[in-house]
Amino acid sequence: MDFWLPVVFAAVMALALLVYVILDGYDLGMGLLLPFATDDEKEQMLASIGPFWDANETWLVLGIGVLLIAFPEAHGIVLTALYLPVTLMLLGLVLRGIAFDFRIKGTADHKQLWNHIFTAGSTLTALAQGWMLGAYITGLSQSGLSLLFSILVALSMPALYVMLGAAWLQAKTAAPLRHKARAWASVAWLPLGVFFLLASIATPLVSPTIAAKWFDWPHFLYLAPVPLLALAAYVMLGLDLFVKEGWRWTQFTLLALLCLLSAGGLGYSLYPDVVLGQLTLHEAAAASDSLLFVLWGTLVALPCIIGYTLFVYRLFGGELGAQHYE
Repeated sequence: MDFWLPVVFAAVMALALLVYVILDGYDLGMGLLLPFATDDEKEQMLASIGPFWDANETWLVLGIGVLLIAFPEAHGIVLTALYLPVTLMLLGLVLRGIAFDFRIKGTADHKQLWNHIFTAGSTLTALAQGWMLGAYITGLSQSGLSLLFSILVALSMPALYVMLGAAWLQAKTAAPLRHKARAWASVAWLPLGVFFLLASIATPLVSPTIAAKWFDWPHFLYLAPVPLLALAAYVMLGLDLFVKEGWRWTQFTLLALLCLLSAGGLGYSLYPDVVLGQLTLHEAAAASDSLLFVLWGTLVALPCIIGYTLFVYRLFGGELGAQHYE
């Protein structure tokens, strides 16, 4: 039990952050795409995320909460090292929340201002999250190479979120917005692939620990399906965009698969560390009695969050139609 409790909580934290990236990713992407839409299209875009976006951010709260409660020492190290990007991310989330509500309740004269603030908050959040991910992968190193890697990952996150947002719109809306979303996704497809490729090449270069795990024989043979599947998913995305359009959820499903494969590769690269090269899961974990106590609460809260998420997506599923979010 002492061995498995930290592993269970690490899995819950990883699940929460993965689901957050996929679900909140598309509504962050909506903010990034907003400047390229007409006024009527803006209303449809925000209507498409209206019932979901608050619930999507619950997964971020769960992930950070697990880090704080189950791995308090790691929480202190990570948030201290990432104080600036965490602050910027929170500022971006606050700006998004304010803008989303005030653009509905404010006068028409100020709606464009709130649209700009919503886009600014989305951009700031996406860049800050990429920065944090890049810094975390390098073990929170302060070297110049690590900083460049963090910048690379920071730039890749908006590309991913734009693709997720465009894929969401293609699944939820009708023409002409659906066709415009397809064009947006076509523009973002190549930058996303370039950033993923550069990040994949740079990761073993900035972290010898990760390089040793991936390129050691026979582990290299066992792990080969992960990048190959990711490449296949990316190529299928391109085929759906440029050759033959498939099911309306094809692009979103493939992007979710890319996120899942990336998260699985990252999890393998980091395990058993919770802070690469500094702290393992078991060193950072709270006392077993505390983890066991929190586990009972998690066993109640996690199914409730999953159930509520499934209920909302089922209730408001299907094509959006012409309604606006009020």
